[in-house]
Amino acid sequence: MLTIEKSGLAEQTINKSRFYAGAAHCETEREVGLFLRQLAAQHQNAHHLAYAFRIKTADGIIPRFSDAGEPSGTAGKPIIQMLEARDLIYVAVGVIRYYGGVNLGTGGLARAYGGTAKMALDAATIIPFVEMSALSVSVHYNQVDALTRLVLQLKGKVLDKKFDQTVQVKVSLPMTEVAAFTHKYTQSL
Repeated sequence: MLTIEKSGLAEQTINKSRFYAGAAHCETEREVGLFLRQLAAQHQNAHHLAYAFRIKTADGIIPRFSDAGEPSGTAGKPIIQMLEARDLIYVAVGVIRYYGGVNLGTGGLARAYGGTAKMALDAATIIPFVEMSALSVSVHYNQVDALTRLVLQLKGKVLDKKFDQTVQVKVSLPMTEVAAFTHKYTQSL
């Protein structure tokens, strides 16, 4: 699976209709909503905002799309097909259409929406998706620096530190590194 590291934007004109697309990393449906509202706010006079997204939850991968008033299957479906074909996860794509007065037909609409989505994805920075896991550990004050170095070495992040008699450290690590972290943590500190 892949995901987006840096958002991508694209635009094109087809038979007097203008299409604008944005592709972004979104981890929740709430983030998707914020992304789409931002896109809509930038294009308040647009006629349509079709979108698609794929996110992962405890129940599996959730794909969603909307044709935004275009004929069924001509806008959102070609966008979601782009996401599925590239095996993208935690990605949302919104495509704005300013109607130019010329009907494109169902095939033309599907090609226009799908093609503009493809252009936005091509403009984005795509990276391999790494599943992360959050862990909490308790360490002595003199162990915090070594723990931080180990987390960074394993391509993880320190999310939070709470100082009391000991230090409670919350970290995020790639799932593939959890066992190594647990092993190295007990041996190196």
